[in-house]
Amino acid sequence: MRHEILCGALAGAAGTAALDAATYLDMAVRGRPASTTPEQSVEKLVKLLHLRVPGDDGRRKNRVAGLGPLLGILTGTAVGAVYGAVVSMTGRRPVWQGSVLGGTGAMLAANGPMAVLGLTEPRAWTAADWWSDVLPHVAFGTVTALTFDLTAR
Repeated sequence: MRHEILCGALAGAAGTAALDAATYLDMAVRGRPASTTPEQSVEKLVKLLHLRVPGDDGRRKNRVAGLGPLLGILTGTAVGAVYGAVVSMTGRRPVWQGSVLGGTGAMLAANGPMAVLGLTEPRAWTAADWWSDVLPHVAFGTVTALTFDLTAR
């Protein structure tokens, strides 16, 4: 099981790179701005946990801007590790099923906490908002499942 969890974490990291690439491609094609929810998540978590991000206004802002994407990388890697654990317990599945499982898991792991923190309301999203979120998570799920399948032999 430990091998599958490690392979899953590595696959999740690869999936995160695919999600980021799909997101940046969407931004470039449509000319849309970057989401501010990663930084808002950091701010909300820091406040909830009674922590402090050090630095003057400029440095603090830069640290928060760095911590937001790092939170996303951590989430994607963790989702991959959970994927590896699930596959270890339930057995191999076709890549298309793993893609759906991984992509759905990543969407829930990313959007669930942000919704709970009051940073987003998926029920109010437009169709364009949904596509902007679903397509990168499809890329995440597909690359995660393929990478896991290739590495966990």
